[in-house]
Amino acid sequence: MANLVKTFLIVLFFVGFSSCLTKKNITIPLVYKLNENANFKIEIEQGKSFNHPSFVIWMEDMNENFIKTLFITKSYASGIFGHKMVGDSMWLNVSGKSIQPAAMPYWTHKKGLINNKTLIPTPENPYVDAYSGATPTGRFIFSDTIQKKPKFRVLLEVNQPWDWNEYWINSKFPNSDAYKHSAQPSLIYSTVINSTDSIFYLNPIGHGSPTGEDGKLYTDLSTLTSALDIFSSIKVIA
Repeated sequence: MANLVKTFLIVLFFVGFSSCLTKKNITIPLVYKLNENANFKIEIEQGKSFNHPSFVIWMEDMNENFIKTLFITKSYASGIFGHKMVGDSMWLNVSGKSIQPAAMPYWTHKKGLINNKTLIPTPENPYVDAYSGATPTGRFIFSDTIQKKPKFRVLLEVNQPWDWNEYWINSKFPNSDAYKHSAQPSLIYSTVINSTDSIFYLNPIGHGSPTGEDGKLYTDLSTLTSALDIFSSIKVIA
């Protein structure tokens, strides 16, 4: 009888342990499927530094000319964030207007003026020329139908607020509130899509302006740390 009880407890332990592992490993991706006959899909896996970033995905031709935006997080596209920002270091526990010039400056300048008025999306002039959705909390999948060219580029720009490190410190640009919201500058990823392959991975190619004052691509990534770990993988299937 004692051996039977012992065997039962051992089996119960392993069943429970296996169940816990299964539950722990289950992740439900945030999926945006805009067309049943989609010919383009991008899959993003969160990294160890992921913490509600803003990001945007767009297409360019091989001469780096902007074609179209595919996806943008809703908060940046609308200028309304879940936590309203006040000054350079305070979030309110209510949603509200928050303009972030340094959040995604490379894309912001690439895509041009909104309504011929402003580069940065605002509640008065939101960016509506792409699908916008909530910031994912984990794995993210976006699929759509696009007009493919023999070769084109897909880019992604991502930024997390107040993501400081030993180089990008609070006092680096003392007169820039935009920098104080951003800390480490936005990170830009890119890949070239061709007609012969079907799977492509985006890799970092540079960062945006730390103050949001220009749309230049800065290719020195040696000072970025946790920003490089916001995403662990960005894959395109096309």
